[in-house]
Amino acid sequence: MAQAWQGTRADPEAADREIVIARVIDAPRELVFEAFTQVRHLSRWWGPEGFTTTTRFFEFREGGVWDFLMHGPDGTDYSEWIMWTEIVRPERIALRHGESRDDPNIFESTLVFTAQGATTRIEMRTLFPTRELRDEAVEKYHAIEGGEQTLNNLAAYVTELVEVVGTAHEQEGR
Repeated sequence: MAQAWQGTRADPEAADREIVIARVIDAPRELVFEAFTQVRHLSRWWGPEGFTTTTRFFEFREGGVWDFLMHGPDGTDYSEWIMWTEIVRPERIALRHGESRDDPNIFESTLVFTAQGATTRIEMRTLFPTRELRDEAVEKYHAIEGGEQTLNNLAAYVTELVEVVGTAHEQEGR
């Protein structure tokens, strides 16, 4: 189950600009991490419930960009842009996220993937430039609920992948 809380950092002045969401996923860390590295995976689970994603450009590498549209359930399109700033396989991804490269309100997110036996704990920390932008994201765009739903979609997707791989292995053994 996803958990959301306002996190703390070494810099206490940043705490009121941050959202932290975590979830344990019943899948190996390498698979959960891989779900972030290939557009064929991202397009299947990214976004809150009812949203779909159309990728315009994708290059997963430090300095690489993911330029995409999120299609809301009401038909509204949201232009999105992510630049990967750090990739430590299969442990950590850091990124900058906004509506475009020139968005003055770009925020930063760090995802940490921790192996816990056969499961993975993913923690997503998002730091906004100001407290006001964080509050707007929470109140107007439902960032906490949307983040929880996105991690739930990821969990469902990779759990399905684990089941498909397990079934294929069982059939090969017959």
